[in-house]
Amino acid sequence: MKRIFSPLFLFILFALTLVSTALRAQDKPSESKPGASIKWLSFEEAVALNRKKPKMIFIDIYTDWCGWCKKMDKETFTDPEVVKYINKKFYAVKLNAEQKESIHFKDQNFVNPNPGKSKSTHNLASALLKNERLYPSYVILDKNSDWTYKLKGYQKPETLLPLLHFYGDGDYLKMSWAEYLSKVK
Repeated sequence: MKRIFSPLFLFILFALTLVSTALRAQDKPSESKPGASIKWLSFEEAVALNRKKPKMIFIDIYTDWCGWCKKMDKETFTDPEVVKYINKKFYAVKLNAEQKESIHFKDQNFVNPNPGKSKSTHNLASALLKNERLYPSYVILDKNSDWTYKLKGYQKPETLLPLLHFYGDGDYLKMSWAEYLSKVK
């Protein structure tokens, strides 16, 4: 005996499949909330906010042509844990290492010496990176806006988070990175 499914039966089966798939997708705990993102500030905004309410400053030093920088933006800087922790403990700054605009910081005016030239590095980026030009790179300034730490290259969330906690929770003032890692494991 051969059965033929009616179009109504097939439509109902298709609709139930869509509904169950949508319900399962909502149960994923690892996905970030819609619209949750790092609150990126300009360098000047972060320094000004830090004067009013001291907090560490996390600086992402990038370039427009850097593929690893784009990967950080897409993967690591959208991770819910990274977003939550950076927003809680740091003023976050995106600093284009080749930007043309000058930046005034600690009684000094930092400029791009050759703003019309391709891949000309801004003096502030050079100073923060101690003249190393590797992108992406990250610098952490303490609550007094003093240079504290530099990290180079692409970082996965699970690699970046312990470092953020080490500085954000102030453990760097009490112990070495090696001691911290042995304590955390």
